Amino acid sequence: MVKGIGLVLFSLFFIVAGVIHFTQVEGFAAMIPDVIPFRNLIVYVTGVIEWILAILLLIPSTRRQAGIWTAVYLVLIFPANIYAAIAGIPAPGSEEANTTLLWVRLLFQPLLIWWVLAVSKVQK
Repeated sequence: MVKGIGLVLFSLFFIVAGVIHFTQVEGFAAMIPDVIPFRNLIVYVTGVIEWILAILLLIPSTRRQAGIWTAVYLVLIFPANIYAAIAGIPAPGSEEANTTLLWVRLLFQPLLIWWVLAVSKVQK
């Protein structure tokens, strides 16, 4: 029961995050260093990836693999959060950067990885 609620909450979190990728494109693009081309396109693609992963997490036959790929995805996007913390880039939708919150946000990435792996684990 708790695992199921955690799974649905995580999936909803990823669906909402995907929507925010489309409503706060410039804020997410700012988290990507200028030397990387097509930053807005990357933001759109990652938003769609979050939707796909969220849906696949809800399907029992794809749940475990989706959990692993979601964990990999969270590791791959972690450098953008590090860059934002170092450069003092505000979170998407924010006007000002709270330096402490930018660094604290980094602590949540391992928690999200643990969360998705825990709720996507197949019971034996």
